[in-house]
Amino acid sequence: MENKKIPWWQPQVEKEDYEFIKRALDANFVNEGPLTEEFEKKIAYFVGAKHAVATTSCTAAIFLSLKAVGVGQGDEVIVPDATFIATVNAVELAGAKPVLVDIDPETLAISVEAIKKAITPKTKAIIPVHVTGRGANMEAILDIAKKNNIFVIEDAAEALGSKHKGKFLGTLGSAGCFSFAANKTLATGQGGMIVTDSDEVFKKLRPLKDHGRPVHGTGGDDTHDTIGYNFRMTDLQAAVGLGQFAHLKERLQRMKKNYQLYAENLKDIKEIKIFHSRSEEMPQWTDVATDKRDELEKYLRGKNIDCRKYWHPIHRQLPYKLPDENFPVSSALLPKSLWLPSAFTLTDEDVLRVCDEIKKFFW
Repeated sequence: MENKKIPWWQPQVEKEDYEFIKRALDANFVNEGPLTEEFEKKIAYFVGAKHAVATTSCTAAIFLSLKAVGVGQGDEVIVPDATFIATVNAVELAGAKPVLVDIDPETLAISVEAIKKAITPKTKAIIPVHVTGRGANMEAILDIAKKNNIFVIEDAAEALGSKHKGKFLGTLGSAGCFSFAANKTLATGQGGMIVTDSDEVFKKLRPLKDHGRPVHGTGGDDTHDTIGYNFRMTDLQAAVGLGQFAHLKERLQRMKKNYQLYAENLKDIKEIKIFHSRSEEMPQWTDVATDKRDELEKYLRGKNIDCRKYWHPIHRQLPYKLPDENFPVSSALLPKSLWLPSAFTLTDEDVLRVCDEIKKFFW
């Protein structure tokens, strides 16, 4: 249908969600409990990680991961200029200084050369962000980290299901952090997950997210061996995640198909750059760059086709203001970049209609 609204993203509640939510309600205990533990095990098994720790958000997950590896006052953490601001805010929350660096023009992920130039004796961690499910250059980043005794915390908020050389993104560093916000493949409203193979990191994460308690407490006669916070997921949120988990693979396949249709049908438009997704990667969204980004967005919205402009470079946000000349790639590319409709609820016909409208705009 020509006038049908095509969403940029569309969360979807599944019938299984109601079944798991009923389990949570019937248990008469909707705080963090057995369903959250079950959700942690599902995610850990899916990505092949030894441990998983559920949190209130991916922002909290990054903060807790930084704290677990010892990041704090006086430390520096290298972060790419192209990311949602939550990544940088999590560094600030940990008491450390975020050090912004430029990005790779082909992937929009953190630049390896920029990392090398940014390292100082105060550098404690690097946070590679896997933008739209595209992996950063993890071999090079892990090599740099090893040589400089630096921790790697992966921001895999947009990369659930993406692999790099057979291993899931999020499982390559000391810890990896996923998001279950409303615009993600699994949406629990808000929510996040940390995965790690490190027993040491895991041992620190559990009390960090639960008031310093190493095990679930009573709220009364509990031992608090360390300082901790309250970043626990609830069983109601976990129930929604568990219900949707049954549909994870089909959702990922649909998003991959969306990307493939865009790549094939837009490849001859010289005025548009489609950011490449490797075969093992699962594009959270399909993104493009064009000098006519704003005009294209306005045109598509006029055709009842939703889309979303990219983030502003972090260095242009007031709390982290820095000169454009320090970030030539992000300053040039992000204002030209656009996420096309990428929902797993789309059909082939929906995507092809978007492609037809983009062709009409440029041709």
